[in-house]
Amino acid sequence: MAISKAQQKATAKYVKNNYDRIEIKVVKGAKSLIEAAAKADNESINGYIKKAVKAKYEANTGKTIEL
Repeated sequence: MAISKAQQKATAKYVKNNYDRIEIKVVKGAKSLIEAAAKADNESINGYIKKAVKAKYEANTGKTIEL
């Protein structure tokens, strides 16, 4: 079933109001390596990176963070 324009608009509004965006740049070829590692862990690239950031943040600060 196709997603309606109204649903797309509502989803975009929800994301805009509830999430911050972070863009990262990596050297050519690194994206495919990260993508392969994420796939091997049955994760999306986003989920894989968020897990890595969360682990690093918690190791450095001793505090938990919800991503």
